[in-house]
Amino acid sequence: MNEPICMLPRRRFLQWTAACTAIAACGSAELAFADAATPRASYGNLLVLVELKGGNDGFNTLVPYTDAAYYTLRPKLAIARDAVVQLTDRAGMHPSMAPLNALWADGQLAVLQGVGYPEPNLSHFRSIEIWDTASRSSEYLQDGWLTRAFAAAPTPSAYAADGVIIGSNDMGPLAGGGTRAIALADTNRFVARAGLAHLESARGSEALRHILKTEGDIVQAAAKLDNGHDFAAVFPATPFGSAIKTACRVVSNRASVAAVRVTLNGFDTHSGQPATQSRLLGEFAQGIVALRAGLQEIDRWNSTLVLTYAEFGRRPQENLSMGTDHGTANVHFAAGGRVVGGMYGEAPSLAGLAANGNVAHAIDFRRVYATALDQWWHVDSRAALGARFAPLPFLKT
Repeated sequence: MNEPICMLPRRRFLQWTAACTAIAACGSAELAFADAATPRASYGNLLVLVELKGGNDGFNTLVPYTDAAYYTLRPKLAIARDAVVQLTDRAGMHPSMAPLNALWADGQLAVLQGVGYPEPNLSHFRSIEIWDTASRSSEYLQDGWLTRAFAAAPTPSAYAADGVIIGSNDMGPLAGGGTRAIALADTNRFVARAGLAHLESARGSEALRHILKTEGDIVQAAAKLDNGHDFAAVFPATPFGSAIKTACRVVSNRASVAAVRVTLNGFDTHSGQPATQSRLLGEFAQGIVALRAGLQEIDRWNSTLVLTYAEFGRRPQENLSMGTDHGTANVHFAAGGRVVGGMYGEAPSLAGLAANGNVAHAIDFRRVYATALDQWWHVDSRAALGARFAPLPFLKT
């Protein structure tokens, strides 16, 4: 059975022990007040990352319904013009994403067009590694981009963790040393009862395992991420809906974490794409709407930024199996109470495709990360990204 895993480097073991003791001794409101006076960064602002694992097809997510080339390239897969959820006079969302129209109407949904990076890699493993580490295509880094950000600008010591991975044991942007990160792989178990936490670094150390057995604050750390709030919001009865519910429970304690990553699996649609993508995009849209309702209930929506990402998009031209193959630039979304809704970047041109049938990117994905770091958390993004990338203007200042 999967259990929550806490990734904690040894050099921060004693620091976290003290942090857990502080959490047991203080109320969350008192901790929030204390942290507000002394933090290095605005970690009272929450970042929620939503991974669309497998490479979502952006062309049937944000449909260029006035582009004749789109219908030429996709005679079977194209979304009919009258079925599109219209956002502008040129583009609209897949019909399964209709629940997100309310966020669009409220100006709380930003559509990021053509997100990618130079010299794209079309391997699932390598490309998601590039996104998780914010590396160049030719650069191999060990630590995730959030790991490097938290190492350079630590979260308040009273936080239960820097970040939480929900529904997966893959630490992704929180991989590596120097950060306090917990993986809650079994969301149903967490919702039923917060399970025990284990230090990943303890697996090879008998002495450290012994400390864990006797250190109640550490063993119970995962439980401290849930304050037992009984949400009135209705969460979808899907694995993704369960992950969203867990995310809301985790952040209902204001002294909990700075970042949460949830994953929606299944987007590698080489065949049978229409039914699969329709189901997944429906789950995604319903989950984001539920996330907003849950966070509004605990007064966290205005202090939350939701960002989607995936290893790559799909090719503009459909294949012979009612599917699409690995592509490059993709559409992504930003949502939140302080998001400036609208369209950002440029729609990929379908008129002049590259020799491999793919499109060029308009927004380097590291600009999206820079927006979260520089403008949302007010930390210097260069420590995490290795260079200066211009933020995008989708956040209210």
